Amino acid sequence: MKPSHFDEIFTIMEASFPVSEIRTYSGQKALLDNPHYRIYTEQDEGGRLIAFLAAWEFLELRFVEHIAVSPDVRSGGTGRRLMNSYLARSPKPVLLEVEPPQGELEQRRIGFYERLGFHLNPYDYVQPPLRSGQQELPLHIMTYPRPVSAEEFRLYRNILYTQVYQEAAPGSE
Repeated sequence: MKPSHFDEIFTIMEASFPVSEIRTYSGQKALLDNPHYRIYTEQDEGGRLIAFLAAWEFLELRFVEHIAVSPDVRSGGTGRRLMNSYLARSPKPVLLEVEPPQGELEQRRIGFYERLGFHLNPYDYVQPPLRSGQQELPLHIMTYPRPVSAEEFRLYRNILYTQVYQEAAPGSE
């Protein structure tokens, strides 16, 4: 990602996610200095940024924190291509968070990831607040290329809590 693209990325992020699932502008921009954080982008033929994938890359796993496509070009296969390209980069497990499958939109999103080879895991998980004053967000973890055991899930959750969210892992207090 070119640093000059950050404003375009944040605009797509704000159009694609509820406030509870993104950091503030300054909080998100500060992540660019973290050596584990990467943003991959997709541009159209004219050079306009149309999609991005923001991920955390660790020794044990890779975590897709956000993937989004500009609203005016959605449903054209861009998100699928971007994710498939990311999945092909490394044999490490890839994790992402999804909302519980309670509504049609959430079920469609989970189905999208399942068609890419992800698996919805049955373990309880909450995302720590990304902004001050927010509540924890009940989510589920999906993993690629296979489901994970309870022990693997605890290890991965602990990495996410301590490295991504800068929080104490559940049960570590």
